[in-house]
Amino acid sequence: MSDTASAALAFSSLAPPDRAAFPIAYDPAAGASAAYGAESYGMGVRMLEQLQSLVDAGGPVVLVLLLLSTVALAVVLLKWWQFSRLRVESLSAVNAALAHWLKRETGAAIARLEDQRQPTARLVHLALINLQQPAINPAELREELTRVASAYLEELRSHLRTLEVIATLSPLLGLLGTVLGMIEAFQQLEISGNQIDPGILSGGIWQALLTTALGLSIAIPTVLAHSWLERRVDRCRHNMEDAVTRVFTRDLLREGSAGRAEQRTAMAKNAV
Repeated sequence: MSDTASAALAFSSLAPPDRAAFPIAYDPAAGASAAYGAESYGMGVRMLEQLQSLVDAGGPVVLVLLLLSTVALAVVLLKWWQFSRLRVESLSAVNAALAHWLKRETGAAIARLEDQRQPTARLVHLALINLQQPAINPAELREELTRVASAYLEELRSHLRTLEVIATLSPLLGLLGTVLGMIEAFQQLEISGNQIDPGILSGGIWQALLTTALGLSIAIPTVLAHSWLERRVDRCRHNMEDAVTRVFTRDLLREGSAGRAEQRTAMAKNAV
């Protein structure tokens, strides 16, 4: 074999194989996906190592606080999903139905609220349907609407008590961890005897204060989330009361408008 043929054979053996024969090994997208998966795995491992070091430094109190933070986050996400699905503060359908109701278009008002999951819309829909019954007692109907509204609000307030308890317990648990850490630090000083190392005390102090910082870090956002969710429930309660009152005072509103119109007419005649 000549030198030229040998060089050509060596060069062909170093050339990359056919991409069609090895689609996975030479697919850029697959390589990028594998690199992203490896990076995510490494990040997850680092996070687990940091959590382990945090638990080792703070003791079992840190473990309890981390568990409480997980529960609080789960409750907040659950309530956010529930409120978003029910559209708790949306009044577009209710206002449109009440506009038909004031015009005495009862059928259109009821149809506008069909298949609505929003609590205020469901309550108004129940009121409008029952008001069409000739033998209905308005006082009894209002009592039943109050009961149904209380059930809706209780459903919206579910698990909010859990957030309140976590917001209260987290700083107390952090303080407990601090006290336990300080006790352990002074015990180490007592064991060391005359050979006192300031590093032992300082290390014990920062490990003890770690639990207090973690407890406050959990309590503060939990309190904010609880207040935000409670405020949304209160607004829903106000919307229910306002909408039901507007249903029962339809004629009063029309009479008030007519009275104001008559008053304006009389004032115009007197001016002339």
